[in-house]
Amino acid sequence: MGGKIDKRMAGIRFFSLVFILSCMLGACVNHTNQQQALSEEQFRHPGSEYGPSCFWWWLNGNVTEASITRDLEAMKNKGFRGALIFDAGGAEQQGNGQVPAGPLFGSPEWTKLFKHAVNEASRLGLELSLSIQSGWNLGGPDVTPQEAAKLITWTSVTVHNGQTDVQLPVPEHREDYYEDIAVLAYPVHKQAEGLEPVSDLKPKGAFGEAAFSAHDMRYLLEDKVADDGRFHATPQEVQDISGHVTPDGRVEWEIPDGEWEIIRFGYTNNGAHVSTASGAWKGLVIDYLNKDHFQRYWDTHVEPLLKEVGNEAGKALRYLHTDSWELGGTNWTQGFEAEFKNRRGYELRPYLPVLAGKIIGNREISNRFLADFRKTLGDCISDNHYATFAANAQRYGMGIHPESAGPHAGPFDGLKNYGHSELVMSEFWSPSNHRPTPERRFFVKQASSAAHIYNRRLVGAEGFTTIGRHWNDVIWEHMKQSFDHEVCAGANRVYFHTFTNSPEEMGVPGQEYFAGTHMNPNITWWDETDAFFQYLSRIHYLMQDGRFVADVLYYYGDQVPNIATLKVSDPAGALPDFDYDVINEDRLLALDVQDGQLTLPHGMQYRVLVLPDHGVLSIPALQKVAELVRKGAAVIGPKTQKTVSLTSYPGSEKTVHELASELWGDSAGEKGSRTVDKGTVSWGYTAREWLLENGIPSDCRIEPSDDSLAFDYIHHMRGDETSYYFISSQNKSACDADVTFRVAEKLPELWNPVTGEIKPARAFRQADGLTTVPLHFAPMGSWFVVFRQDIPAAQQGEFADNRSRFIPVDTLSGSWKVYFDRDWGAPAEVEFPELLDWSQHPDPGIRFYSGKGRYVKNLVGTGTYEEQPLWIDLGRVADVGVARVRLNGRDLGILWTPPYRIALEGMKAGDNVLEVEVVNSWRNRLVGDRGLPEDKRYTRTNIAIRDDWELLESGLLGPVVLGKNE
Repeated sequence: MGGKIDKRMAGIRFFSLVFILSCMLGACVNHTNQQQALSEEQFRHPGSEYGPSCFWWWLNGNVTEASITRDLEAMKNKGFRGALIFDAGGAEQQGNGQVPAGPLFGSPEWTKLFKHAVNEASRLGLELSLSIQSGWNLGGPDVTPQEAAKLITWTSVTVHNGQTDVQLPVPEHREDYYEDIAVLAYPVHKQAEGLEPVSDLKPKGAFGEAAFSAHDMRYLLEDKVADDGRFHATPQEVQDISGHVTPDGRVEWEIPDGEWEIIRFGYTNNGAHVSTASGAWKGLVIDYLNKDHFQRYWDTHVEPLLKEVGNEAGKALRYLHTDSWELGGTNWTQGFEAEFKNRRGYELRPYLPVLAGKIIGNREISNRFLADFRKTLGDCISDNHYATFAANAQRYGMGIHPESAGPHAGPFDGLKNYGHSELVMSEFWSPSNHRPTPERRFFVKQASSAAHIYNRRLVGAEGFTTIGRHWNDVIWEHMKQSFDHEVCAGANRVYFHTFTNSPEEMGVPGQEYFAGTHMNPNITWWDETDAFFQYLSRIHYLMQDGRFVADVLYYYGDQVPNIATLKVSDPAGALPDFDYDVINEDRLLALDVQDGQLTLPHGMQYRVLVLPDHGVLSIPALQKVAELVRKGAAVIGPKTQKTVSLTSYPGSEKTVHELASELWGDSAGEKGSRTVDKGTVSWGYTAREWLLENGIPSDCRIEPSDDSLAFDYIHHMRGDETSYYFISSQNKSACDADVTFRVAEKLPELWNPVTGEIKPARAFRQADGLTTVPLHFAPMGSWFVVFRQDIPAAQQGEFADNRSRFIPVDTLSGSWKVYFDRDWGAPAEVEFPELLDWSQHPDPGIRFYSGKGRYVKNLVGTGTYEEQPLWIDLGRVADVGVARVRLNGRDLGILWTPPYRIALEGMKAGDNVLEVEVVNSWRNRLVGDRGLPEDKRYTRTNIAIRDDWELLESGLLGPVVLGKNE
């Protein structure tokens, strides 16, 4: 088989025809439960099944039955889906105060509170998850050194023929725990003097995490040090003399001629202790490589809790959780040698010296061994820990949603770990100094890819996490922007981090975890959260029950660590205009080809497979690629050059050469294509270039009015007839863009997730099987553009744009009466001669005030407003950015994102009473209390009021303008 190289890709024109015929439908998965038609009513008023959830912090175990009931009822009233019970400490971190200790996790007293929470959740129809420990990583006070995470350790001595009384010192160890693995010896070659170890040995040997936030780990596949032909020993020269060493380390071995290096290998604990635990729940972190150790923990600590709640396990208590990997490196467990032999097919011991910095065989062989070593670690973590966790939960009708795939780069395959989760849980951060940049804030793309390739419906995200912020988050600027960003990466259920349980006796704002964002009934704007929560729920509704559309599938290799990063990293070169998923070796091997499309067993389809650009594939992966191409798949990537494994080496490289030659031929030129059987192999192209060159229109092309503007999108479908796109502006200013969709003969509708309003687009253009819609975005604005109603191909919009224009009629100048809550230090009523910032007011009761301020003003109507109501634009609202508007006692709604504009429904001729209720955060009252004696303070909290905290601009700042909306 094979064919001529054709740089112009003429040999795959018939594929373009297949793609063009199907491009209107897109490449998408076909879930049986995601075929229902869109419901306008559900979008406007989403049910609680689409509501947000939260990390429900039981801080230092200090919770009560009353505070549990209060929180759960508050969640129910606000439309929450549920909560993750997360017992942990951490109140005192970063200079904050400790909170009183409650019952210890798992104790009879704690279990009573847990049962109460489950029963109350059942009564209220809420869904609970449980983190199966206090704090993280998984472990506890009864985890023994034998059960804890382990690292290889060693000592070495140089000996010579005839030497006796050789004593091997015990290697460095922790927790008074050490076990031998083997004692190995090899002849010393003088030419090896000064020979450097394989580069990056610490991450390659999994002696530590490879990164704080995962990035491209493929550099670990290569040795940066040039091979000069030297080595410490060949594998055949390495002798196992373990049987000649007494338990106390005395060598009873007749040393052969010459000089020999003897290395005593063993293992000890890695030093990791449970982080951020409550009270006495301190201890060692469990060994994630070993099924038996997890099972013992489960039997002791988890199963008793599930038995206590009886039939509610699998009902009100729906999921189990562990948090993110932050335990450092780990590279050994009991039975690991057998695991390695079973999985890699060769003996481990001759290569153990590589982990001690030696070169065995040559640098290439040593580096290949390390890749096999890490891959085996990843397999053990997935199969022995997370798969066991999932199987145990399933016996109770429960799923798991551990944060099992980073962002800390442990020795694992993130997608493979996620494959055991029923709900795939990731995280994203709001801006804060701890994680200030996108690559350190956004991690959802990997989780959504896992959901798509493993056929999971829910992509959860621990959301809005911050370190350093306390009650000073601006909803539209910090929270909405972060959420929208990760919706475009595939998130469809947000879990607020954190909703801290705070008993009434702790005061207000009460006890809080040192990290935010703080979200519970103690925040000043809890009464006004409905509008923001509805926004989240509307998006959840469309994203959870829709089917993701992607043209590109990127295979990220089989190396370990292997963690896909944020969407814009775009390893396939699909962006902009197209979207992609990431796939691992596990699911790559499950791919087939149907009608020219790469197809997973559950129906998910893609147009093109992109290979990593390093030219390294495993034999199973390369064989699968060849099979897919023969069946008609399109593949982009450089010619495979080698494996990075000792499995079947060196014969494996002959197999690579033969398969690569069949697929790529001579690969002449930087860019080209080759027809192989029914499929094609191309190189030198990004996915986007290849798709466009083959006549595949952009799925979503966003052309902003200014090239400096940032946008993103995600595309979902319902059945074969309805497409919808979520478009997010990541810009602080209002802006415009023309957006072209790969849809035709469908009427574009604009669904506003902020208000729930649905309206047909007045302006659109159809041409060449595409539809272009001009869109206007508010600051950090977003739209759903929905295509579901058939129209003729010739039909065009009747207007130039889809903007609503606010025509000012009058500016409300002059005085306002403002009413405050006098219990918080402000006067009950005051007159502002003009709008001003509370923090600049001469009255300290207002300057340091936190809470609601109700502005009242009389409006005189001069006509009738039934046909065209008058609108009000509030201008600027500070500091949280939330306001409620009432007219003549009628609640018109909550505004939380600019423009702060709403129709004055019920406006009448004559006198009208306008009320604008604005809420600021706790920050100003906390600053005011900073210098007061404790008995004079209005607030109580363990969070330290820092000296550098300043008053925040607060209140209705305007200008407040009346006008018409056209």
